[in-house]
Amino acid sequence: MTKTVKEYIRTIADFPHEGIMFRDVTTLFADARGFRMAIDQLLHAYAGMPIDKVVGLEARGFILGGAIAHQLSTGFVPIRKKGKLPGPVISEAYQLEYGEAVMEIHDDALKPGERVLIVDDLLATGGTAEAGIKLCQRLGAEVIGCAFVIDLPELGGRARLENLGMDVHALSAFDGA
Repeated sequence: MTKTVKEYIRTIADFPHEGIMFRDVTTLFADARGFRMAIDQLLHAYAGMPIDKVVGLEARGFILGGAIAHQLSTGFVPIRKKGKLPGPVISEAYQLEYGEAVMEIHDDALKPGERVLIVDDLLATGGTAEAGIKLCQRLGAEVIGCAFVIDLPELGGRARLENLGMDVHALSAFDGA
């Protein structure tokens, strides 16, 4: 019997602090069959759509996005936490449950009219993904979709991104935070 992507993901209780059920995708990435399955399934939702660049959100989105960009024979663009990119950047602040964070992209990473797919491992509240969407749009790119391995529906990220007009695709969903 073939495992699902969800079955490759382990849950670690009380990490990074008590009450959190951490969904660990490193077990998925470490298994060749599971990793290939995840990449294929993320791509399947966008089969036949023209994609000029894949944008990965720090940090696990780099792993997924790099593999997807390779499969599509297209470029990969990282969106990083503030202060991590070496060249001129544009920034987008977003709210965390305990404060604010800032994401950045090189100011020449995307060209107006390019069609991009945003990729990350986890969709929780949607704040990081929304910041990524806004950065891409500020550079004139068209975000054709947002793809995730895991959705935590109770935290409202999918609804938040769909309210922005985004197509959201997730391979699995877990209850709770």
